[in-house]
Amino acid sequence: MTYSHTLKPLLASCAAAAMALTLPAPAAAHHHAETHTGMSNPAETAPLIAREDLFGNPTKASGRLSPDGKWLSWLAPKDGVLNVWVAPVTDPASAKVMTSSVDRPIQQYFWAPDSQSLLYIQDKGGDENFLLYGIDLDSGAERTLTDFENTRVQVFGTSETIRDKMLVGINNRDPRFHDAYLLDLNSGELTLVQQNDGYAGFMADDNLELRMAVRPNAAGGMDFFTITDGEIATEASESTGLEDSLTTQPAGFTTDGSTMYWIDSRGRNTAALIAQDVATGEKTIIAENDKADIGGAMSDPKTGEIEAYSFTYLTTEWTATDPDVKASLDWLGERLEGEFGVQSRTEADDKWVVWNDPLTAPSKTFIYDRTAGTLEEFYTTRPELVGAPLQPMQTLELTSRDGLTLPSYLTLPPGSDTSGDGVPDAAVPMVLLVHGGPWARDGYGYNSYHQWLANRGYAVLSVNFRGSTGFGKEFISAGDLEWGKKMHDDLIDAVDWAIGKGITSADKVAIMGGSYGGYATLAGLAFTPEKFACGVDIVGPSNLETLLETIPPYWEPLIAQFHERMGNPNTPEGLAMLKERSPLYSADKITKPLLIGQGANDPRVKQAESDQIVGAMKEAGIPVTYVLYPDEGHGFAKPNNNIAFNAVTENFLATCLGGRAEPIGDTVSNSTAQIVEGAEHVQGLKEALES
Repeated sequence: MTYSHTLKPLLASCAAAAMALTLPAPAAAHHHAETHTGMSNPAETAPLIAREDLFGNPTKASGRLSPDGKWLSWLAPKDGVLNVWVAPVTDPASAKVMTSSVDRPIQQYFWAPDSQSLLYIQDKGGDENFLLYGIDLDSGAERTLTDFENTRVQVFGTSETIRDKMLVGINNRDPRFHDAYLLDLNSGELTLVQQNDGYAGFMADDNLELRMAVRPNAAGGMDFFTITDGEIATEASESTGLEDSLTTQPAGFTTDGSTMYWIDSRGRNTAALIAQDVATGEKTIIAENDKADIGGAMSDPKTGEIEAYSFTYLTTEWTATDPDVKASLDWLGERLEGEFGVQSRTEADDKWVVWNDPLTAPSKTFIYDRTAGTLEEFYTTRPELVGAPLQPMQTLELTSRDGLTLPSYLTLPPGSDTSGDGVPDAAVPMVLLVHGGPWARDGYGYNSYHQWLANRGYAVLSVNFRGSTGFGKEFISAGDLEWGKKMHDDLIDAVDWAIGKGITSADKVAIMGGSYGGYATLAGLAFTPEKFACGVDIVGPSNLETLLETIPPYWEPLIAQFHERMGNPNTPEGLAMLKERSPLYSADKITKPLLIGQGANDPRVKQAESDQIVGAMKEAGIPVTYVLYPDEGHGFAKPNNNIAFNAVTENFLATCLGGRAEPIGDTVSNSTAQIVEGAEHVQGLKEALES
């Protein structure tokens, strides 16, 4: 079971998010499709799941209840673009669309605490300069609440008692630092609370008063400063070094301000959940686990007190500390198969919106009335996937060459494992799917990319290599200065395990990933070219030196941590190491087919990262296929663009590995994709462009 994370961390771990790619959420429509295949494999007996079903718009998503419990909201398409819809709880059929996005899908929205308006964030063309927008519920009037150019908004605090205001961070004065403003949600007035001249973030209490500031230190860690009556202390009250920097941070106050929660790994390996008495400073451990960091928590909507917490190692385990919450979670557990979670709660806590992932069926969302003891279906996210041959995901513990345990996940093609022992009857082609970050992790549950690739006839293996988060600070630190080395060795060890186990054969393994996973793809083809038959790089950096030179300005406060974990270009040794670990300088060693996808507006991994390695490969006479999107950033948010790239990808993989593929058809022409190089290296691509 998995429930919503309702703690409010001081930082959304900018460093951890820094190069993570969130691939766009999958979407709608299941029907049989024509196949292209270059070899016989067991998956051919299963229907081919259309790309549109997996990666098009969902029918509905992100369902929420208004805090006062009177309204339901969700994301759904309007004229093919995801927008926010609202309906009375008593009459869901009378829904009306509240937003008017006609280009990019709205992906994140939330209710104002007073239930009078809906708020969402949106950028332009994937540039990640997110602005905050508000829609008045009664009038339907929409306005930009942070109407500034080249600005990125952050939410610093919301309140249980001051429901018509919130604290936001705005970096329009200095792009490196977010100043704190009090935002009146009804008038739109912004009032400066704290100018920020060097802090990475602030944390507020329920009175919307700033209580703590965080500033990176020279060691790559964080210093925490108390704020009293608007004055930031000159001396840090708490500090971390590099090793605790990604696993220790304050996580919010109770409503009365008497208790501050921490997620804290100091003095231990994994991050524990700790309550600190604000008056005395005394700390009490609420929960800790020897294999995994604290992963999520539920807190009382009114008091802010922790009611349940979770740890995620291979799967997620929850413990409720509040008897009533425990009874509700147990009740839901008896009625729902697979994973489930609480994604929205009313302020009275009498109704919950609950999502359910049955693992081998499309996810559903329910409305749970805790008082009446009823569970009513709200929607099925992708009804087109009902009856589709979705495959179970296996959990694995692999072992690296130096003895680290690597939590991993494997999905096999339909029909390939008739004995059910987790190994196919005969070896099948495999895609090593590498997560972004690298300070992120793979998890258990429905995964559109696992399902898509398994349906095409591939085993799909995802490995939490060293440097991944969630497994304690020692596991993260084991990846320090190991880009392209031991982090890559872990991936190679997993491939060798799969070959030795008979899951795949040595000549039929592809590597694929986004952001750091794209880097790992380039590193795999450049540093270990004999291991992979081909690679798919999505917005991956090719040159670590230029990557660090071009990070967004609002990450500048964290540059010391990047230097400590990746390499410092300001020292001769660090610069030499960064060049050695950069696939660009070994591009001439690439011998296997490569497909690259890039967004022109990517603020994290600039277009130049892909341009550079494509240029180097062309100069060396090495074939490469390059797809560029002029209206995308770090990943492909528009479904038509995502579908088009996946159409090219599966036909590229079929060309290299012999799996199944739906024809490219008009997907590329219906997107903004520009095929910069190498259409001739992907089956059907030239023909699709000419038709």
